[in-house]
Amino acid sequence: MSKENLSRGIMAKDFNQMYKEKLRTAAEVVKLVKSGDWIDLGMFNGKSVAFERELAARKDELNDVRCYVAVCMPPIPEILMKDPQGESFTYIDYHYSPVSRYFQQARPNVFYNPTHFGESEGWFELKYDEPDKIGTRHRDWTVFRVCPMDKSGNFNFGLQNGITLAQFLTSKHRVVEICPDMPYCYGGSRESINVEDVEYIIDEPSPMFYSDPVVPSDIDKAIAKHVLPFIHDACTLQLGIGGMPNALGEIIADTDLKDLGGHTEMLGQSYKTMMESGNMNNMKKEYDKGKTCFTFASGSKEFLDWMDHNSSLASYNVFYINHPVRLSYMENLISINQALEVDMYCQVSAESSGFGQISGNGGMLDFVLGSFYSKGGRSLICFPATHTTKDGKMVSRIVPSFKEGTIVTIPRQTANILVTEYGSISLKGLGTWQRAEALVSIAHPDFRDELIEAAKVRKIWTRTNKIGD
Repeated sequence: MSKENLSRGIMAKDFNQMYKEKLRTAAEVVKLVKSGDWIDLGMFNGKSVAFERELAARKDELNDVRCYVAVCMPPIPEILMKDPQGESFTYIDYHYSPVSRYFQQARPNVFYNPTHFGESEGWFELKYDEPDKIGTRHRDWTVFRVCPMDKSGNFNFGLQNGITLAQFLTSKHRVVEICPDMPYCYGGSRESINVEDVEYIIDEPSPMFYSDPVVPSDIDKAIAKHVLPFIHDACTLQLGIGGMPNALGEIIADTDLKDLGGHTEMLGQSYKTMMESGNMNNMKKEYDKGKTCFTFASGSKEFLDWMDHNSSLASYNVFYINHPVRLSYMENLISINQALEVDMYCQVSAESSGFGQISGNGGMLDFVLGSFYSKGGRSLICFPATHTTKDGKMVSRIVPSFKEGTIVTIPRQTANILVTEYGSISLKGLGTWQRAEALVSIAHPDFRDELIEAAKVRKIWTRTNKIGD
């Protein structure tokens, strides 16, 4: 052990004094930002508010400042409000939210950054002073909202672990912004940063953003009922957020399923439902026995209060949670995700419609691949068979071909089980004509004939198919 490390281990630290010495106003810190800087402004509820507000106030003094976020939550960033022509700031989102969707159409400086979330910590493994190395992601500033400092001098990252520590430790300037309402989430690993490793502290509190649980629709409930047969005792569940996962959690709570485990990228209301009902106790998992593991979370105030200091939860960095190779070693991993559209070849789009970015891949492909190779695992991709346009027209989500610009999120070779309100189909081992037949069987009846004709044109339909002629 080096003398420096030895002294760090022996000498008592005055964390409160360090805190005072590093305390600054947001305006004071932002004065140090230069044109051309790259800034990570935080993820989800960890997104900076005070620093970002003061950054926007310097719009006329700066240019070519690149700002990164992930799933931008309210309040709406001031850099978008005060720079409508994108003269000073470029805004990049790792995973779109409604805020980013709107501003992509309204501003010229809003972009999406594609990622395999599970490997994205690797972007930051090289130091900021090695920008010529392949794979490095140079950052000048990392600024996150965090929990107040604890007695050990640590700032807990709260709801968003992900790649946060990797971002901090490879950034020139490290700034934490105190959020008193941020739930304190136990690790896991990489769930906090110490005051010694922080350059500046901003203590200008801003409120948390809460989102009420999505009330499941009748279609959500119908899809959830088709998902239920794939869930069995002692399996481990990965669920997203929304009406269908909430419906599934409620259905499971009324069953005698037992010893379920939780290992998920995003922690949502459905996990609270299953854990409180006793169906999910995590006691049969190979890893993290007794804990539901996650890398970020969002939800209502009631849900976030439940997460605060909850020792049955474990916050982990995204490599641990999402990496598909690691997931593949977990037995009986049931991954349940949602899609926007599926084409006749069983390609899945979950992030765009034409050239319009709607969401992002995030960790969907990570979990699809991990569960695909998990012993006893299953990957389920769920979606309503139709949706209604703004002008009231019903259209099919199973389409002959994606329109120009639509991104394929999950390739057809990796699509495992598809579920709509009309049933489920398993695609492993099926040829193109069998897949076409299966897809038609879970489409809305009003569109089945049209899809059969499209399959014929593509030469993936035969006269021996069970549906049509």
